[in-house]
Amino acid sequence: MILKSDFPDKFIWGTATASFQIEGADAEDGKKPSIWTTFSHTPGRVRDGSNGDVACDHYHRYIEDVKLIKNLGTDAYRFSISWSRVLPDGNGKPNEKGLDFYDRLVDELLSNSITPFVTLYHWDLPQVLQDRFAGWESREIVDYFSDYSSLMFRRLGDRVQNWITLNEPFCSSHLSYLFGEHAPGMSDVKRSFNVAHNQLMAHGASVQAFRQENINGQIGLTNVSTWMEAASENQQDKMASFLANQFTNDWFYGTPVWGEYPKEAFSYLAENNLAPEIKDGDMELISTPFDFYGVNYYTRNIVRANPQSFMGLENIQGELEKTDMGWEIYPEGLENFLVMAYNNYGKKPIYITENGMAEKDFVENDQVHDPRRTKYLMDHFQATKNAMDKGVDMRGYFVWSLMDNFEWAFGYEKRFGLIYIDYENEQKRIPKDSYYELRKFLK
Repeated sequence: MILKSDFPDKFIWGTATASFQIEGADAEDGKKPSIWTTFSHTPGRVRDGSNGDVACDHYHRYIEDVKLIKNLGTDAYRFSISWSRVLPDGNGKPNEKGLDFYDRLVDELLSNSITPFVTLYHWDLPQVLQDRFAGWESREIVDYFSDYSSLMFRRLGDRVQNWITLNEPFCSSHLSYLFGEHAPGMSDVKRSFNVAHNQLMAHGASVQAFRQENINGQIGLTNVSTWMEAASENQQDKMASFLANQFTNDWFYGTPVWGEYPKEAFSYLAENNLAPEIKDGDMELISTPFDFYGVNYYTRNIVRANPQSFMGLENIQGELEKTDMGWEIYPEGLENFLVMAYNNYGKKPIYITENGMAEKDFVENDQVHDPRRTKYLMDHFQATKNAMDKGVDMRGYFVWSLMDNFEWAFGYEKRFGLIYIDYENEQKRIPKDSYYELRKFLK
């Protein structure tokens, strides 16, 4: 059985959330809409017809939530800033009430000996920038993101040492602009890769701003991470898996280290007139040296060749036990991915910035029994230790998520939290069995 003592003393244990998913107060104290405000209020976009107007009401209940983190016994808490809360117009005059909220949250965390890890962008672009110049589709966004980053570094940098530029640019480009599942809900391959290019440039510009502000700390990039396996030993399936890895992983992990896009995937795009426009200096900006990678891992993909599909590949369903998201539970994929990522992407220190599972949780006598989640976490802790034993420089592990929340296009249907949120009963917080089992593990 895996134990906390199997990990180094300095290994950081934490939980994670994102601003739009938990904060609520979506139109309070000067905050203006984000693209997720607009998207979630558009009929048919969110499965249960819900929105993030109230979410978990964390904006008003953060003191209670920090107490729950303290009681859990984790070292750190990863959260994101709402860009449209601190800069309602995308740039220009900051919103002091918005900035004050994050001041109070950081101070509350520190007073409880909890280390803050701040993500600058977790998908909630100010709607005003989408309206002004199509948001991430425009190169203008790079300077806007740099200025926003600088504001936050100046405001919180005296107390926050750990920063993440972007969360999962694969999702905020391709899920948003190629597959149309996330805000702003487009379906255009060329625009999608153009957005991905601009986001990687914004990451590089944010890192440069961090260095200019002389923050005493570290800054990294968090990516979605999927272990790819070919559906068969067939050469076509192997090539499909190879391309899927380039599309999902190499594009966002390798490019900022190598200073060039993965060759085969880029050639496919270029041959089909889908590649992003690259100007002088772009790749140098993208490959600005940074400090660590955040890995968000949930499952594997089994890939087979399909000439009729994008890039000639498709994912097929595996036969393993699944979470409530329909994702296979495959901790071996985490171990495999960490070893591959560390050795292929510059041997940077790695934090697992998200890992967890959705489950069909329900309250019974004011308790929530979720034994599958506890097993899921322990098995993935073991996979992390296995990767460390193979030489991977692992620095920490953040469970997704601290609490049930607005799960994007699924609304409130999917529950990932260690803490159950009773949305129908005044947002009551009910720690699940997995919360108590994690607390026991950490002690």
